[in-house]
Amino acid sequence: MIPFLDLKSINAQYREQLIQAATQVIDSGWYIQGQEVKAFEQEFAQYCGSEHAIGVANGLDALTLTLRAWKELGRLKEGDEVIVPANTYIASILAITENRLVPVLVEPDEITYNLCPKKAEAAITPKTRAILPVHLYGQLADMPAIMDIAERHNLLVLEDSAQAHGASINGKKAGNWGHASGFSFYPGKNLGALGDAGAVTTNDEELAKTIQALGNYGSHKKYENLYQGVNSRLDEMQAAMLRVKLRHLDEEITHRRRIAAAYSEGITNPAILLPTQHSTLNTQHSTSHVWHLFVVRCERREELQQYLSEQGIQTLIHYPLPPHQQAAYVAWNQRSYPLTEAIHRQVLSLPMGPTLSLELVGQVITAVNMFK
Repeated sequence: MIPFLDLKSINAQYREQLIQAATQVIDSGWYIQGQEVKAFEQEFAQYCGSEHAIGVANGLDALTLTLRAWKELGRLKEGDEVIVPANTYIASILAITENRLVPVLVEPDEITYNLCPKKAEAAITPKTRAILPVHLYGQLADMPAIMDIAERHNLLVLEDSAQAHGASINGKKAGNWGHASGFSFYPGKNLGALGDAGAVTTNDEELAKTIQALGNYGSHKKYENLYQGVNSRLDEMQAAMLRVKLRHLDEEITHRRRIAAAYSEGITNPAILLPTQHSTLNTQHSTSHVWHLFVVRCERREELQQYLSEQGIQTLIHYPLPPHQQAAYVAWNQRSYPLTEAIHRQVLSLPMGPTLSLELVGQVITAVNMFK
């Protein structure tokens, strides 16, 4: 079986470094909010090009706490509208509704599947206060256009960078475009922990301090609490693991790009629609896709997935149901977002990962081309 993502082999590459890092944490006797977290926050902020990074428990909390912090700072209030792509993973929506804000779902760009700036601007109302673009599959949304819209309409921008560690436009990386950005370090991400973990990046010092306090029981000073906060902290062990893996992230991204290039050049089956990069659409921007996922579209998606399984190739669907069709948002179930629904019916993610050999990639290409 060619696995979709072989986490065991990915982490095995760094086994000794990870064991050494874990041993240092164990021997330190300090397991929460220690030197490993501080060091990772500094290193990740530097990697993204931002002034601040705040470690949190997971990617959902990164988004939720940022919106909550903006409420505490008076920049948002309950009932404000947040524009978000309709075809995102549900976490992007949960962060909005958890803060009693109103998600305004917008159809994506038909080619990149990211938030469409024109459709986003058309959705702005007097109640709109923020835009939450999602960098789906490892490619940045059109952030120059989105930031221009935000500036003209005085809106906050929160990037959902959970799938885009290291992606950039014109050399400017995910996490350094919006007023803040939420990252997930779920094990399967390009930069994955060995458990749940997340972070927020921002250039806003006041926001950074507020998020840090909110995630630590609302405490800005030990035993003193400014806010009714929560417990959402990046722990020392995961920070230590992430520090090891951050050092290898760019190297792994380079291999992901080799795989994506092989797929793009080798898959010629007319029944398969390949992903498109921004750089082929807009020559004004130099874009850098990090290929968290290689997602194709096929009108006979279930048949394709079954066929590939029979050929010993594991694939996944990101995602079977869009947020507006989930039971969690039953009030939205009768809404219609035709493009979003078509994408969710047709997408299939092919094997992708930093330890996947080009020989196995060739086998996937051959199998996909033989699908009839």
